[in-house]
Amino acid sequence: MTTRPAPLPADYAERVYAGVLGKIIGVYLGRPFENWTNDAIESSLGDIEYYVNERVEEVLRERHGKPDIRVPLIVTDDDISGTFTFVRSLEDNGYDLDLTPKAIGRSWLNYLIEDRTVLWWGGLGNSTEHTAFIRLKNGVDAPTSGAMETNGQTVAEQIGGQIFIDGWAMLFPGEPDRAADFARRAASVSHDGAGVEGAQIVAALEALAFVEDGVDALIDGALEFVSGDGVIHRLITDVREWHAEDPYDWRSTFARIQQRYGYDTYGGNCHMVPNHGLIVMSLLHSDGDFSKGQTIVNTAGWDTDCNAGNLGCLMGILTGVEGIDDGPDWRSPVADRLYLPTADGGRAISDAAREADAIVRAATRLRGDEPTEPKNGARFHFSYPGSVQGFEGSNASVANRISPDGTRHLAIEVGAGESTIRTGTFVESKETARFFESAGYALMASPTLASGQTVRGSLAMDGGAVDAVSAALTVWAYGRDDEPQPVSGPALTVEPGTSTQLEFEVPNTEGRPIAFVGLTIEAAVPTSVGLDHLTWDGVPTVTLGRDGGGAMWHRAWVNGVDGFWPGRGDESFRLMQNSGTGLLLHGCREWEAYEVRADVTPHLVTSAGIAARVQGMRRHYSLMLVPGQGIELRATVDDEPEVLASAQAEVTLGTTWQLAMRVEGSSITATGESPTGRIVELTASDDRLTSGGIALACQEGRTATRRVILAPASRT
Repeated sequence: MTTRPAPLPADYAERVYAGVLGKIIGVYLGRPFENWTNDAIESSLGDIEYYVNERVEEVLRERHGKPDIRVPLIVTDDDISGTFTFVRSLEDNGYDLDLTPKAIGRSWLNYLIEDRTVLWWGGLGNSTEHTAFIRLKNGVDAPTSGAMETNGQTVAEQIGGQIFIDGWAMLFPGEPDRAADFARRAASVSHDGAGVEGAQIVAALEALAFVEDGVDALIDGALEFVSGDGVIHRLITDVREWHAEDPYDWRSTFARIQQRYGYDTYGGNCHMVPNHGLIVMSLLHSDGDFSKGQTIVNTAGWDTDCNAGNLGCLMGILTGVEGIDDGPDWRSPVADRLYLPTADGGRAISDAAREADAIVRAATRLRGDEPTEPKNGARFHFSYPGSVQGFEGSNASVANRISPDGTRHLAIEVGAGESTIRTGTFVESKETARFFESAGYALMASPTLASGQTVRGSLAMDGGAVDAVSAALTVWAYGRDDEPQPVSGPALTVEPGTSTQLEFEVPNTEGRPIAFVGLTIEAAVPTSVGLDHLTWDGVPTVTLGRDGGGAMWHRAWVNGVDGFWPGRGDESFRLMQNSGTGLLLHGCREWEAYEVRADVTPHLVTSAGIAARVQGMRRHYSLMLVPGQGIELRATVDDEPEVLASAQAEVTLGTTWQLAMRVEGSSITATGESPTGRIVELTASDDRLTSGGIALACQEGRTATRRVILAPASRT
């Protein structure tokens, strides 16, 4: 049996948070001018010393003559999505230390929706990751899916194996051998040769950064895990020599990288080798300064968001939160926010603290220990230095502060009158949704909070305050006009020197999604209050469909079918699937015991139905109508569907069945009511999937549904 990894260091969680934060800062900084040359960057933008989104907008408007070009700071991006998605393979496989590339490849098929989520879907032989996905989909398991023998050297050695590797590396502080080994397994799903070795170097550097503070020691340690006669080893050796010859001029080193290792030598769309050279160059020339490293790696050009993201994670771990803060204010514009659009839609709206928690949880499980969740698992706990978890204020400002008991809280400075603070639970506006749909990486998400769930929080005032405040938990739900409108719970008084527990059951929003959650505070004079935590749990009570009006209701569903037409005739959902089984997904991974009901009308379809405990495209239980045969209760857990129970029934095309699934513990109870009133009941016991969202399912054809009803098992 594989031995357990070494114990986690005392500062592990905080260093992971700094790594996650460094990653997203680097990606956001480099994304606006991705693939620009150094000459173009320096002539148009100068040295990249801070976010340049507005300047890039100006340059692009001048270049293309379009006045409405937008370059937002917080974006959907493959570098972030892949990094914090593929590592979930560990959780899905029981935190197996012998996790195989094949198992990681199965996670690709589960979490990715072809042509829509995470990857650059550039086509077979053009996009390395898309090429690997096609191999996987066609039954070619990893690592063959990414091998040179399968895809050729140029495709296999592009940059993707490196850009997605940080999550794996942070699991193994001080153990570069394990980090490099897991990097090899993960990167080999899609890459080979230098494409894997570059990932191993980055992973080893990051693992060592938890315990080493010297750059030379980091590089020496990482080089042990790649071939001494390979191009990556030779590249790093050359860059170190060039840096030693002129340690004060990174442009001198960069010029020599361009000459010997540039894109004209290492071709394809975005080769690993040139960009790996820029990461090493920037690390060496940074002198251990996070901000200086970001300036160098972004000003140099090429694949700026990828390179800056990897370097940001590495230097975040190396320098900690203090190193990130020792320079420009990188953090306030970001406010921890990030997007992870995948087939697990309830994870799409996230933040740096939440993703750090997930990595810490996985690392703890890998060591055979039970995780200790901050503040009893509160969704927003503010336990990391400076973390605000996406909260922003109106007539208010927020900051992270230390409480008298040594924990941390969100300090809220409010003005006189009404103030609000809030953080996102879904796509923030219809304009944001439309923008990302047209910008390359769509923001497909499910709301993390919905009707029937109970929000709880703890609010306190310092004893030195001069007057009490009135506070109420508030959600902002989309209205029929697709604009978020506030809905508040009961207002309670918070007196100076006291704390108050707030609780609010979210009322019926008629199926329209909730965009934000937060607080409404009334104060007679400017004052300050502290939010210790805010959280919710349980399963919503909600009816989903177009009955509530507006258009945002259908954006709350993650589109994993070939065609989805919302609101046709008397239908809310019309699904079309050309081959295989597609899902229209909704909900959150945390949902456990509930019942889901829906009307299902199969049209020219192999099978159609509903699904529960959905954890992606290939992890769910489903109740399927099979025309001409009957009804089946199926389990899909990475492999082909397994029939758990079935019954013969007269299922004909164009007729509507009422389907229901109840999941509680290991028990699955499913019922189908035919158009004639016949009741078919199927039961099974299966404990492989203990939680997850819901879906409408369609296998090769067309199906329609008017509404979906969801409720906790305790209320049905």
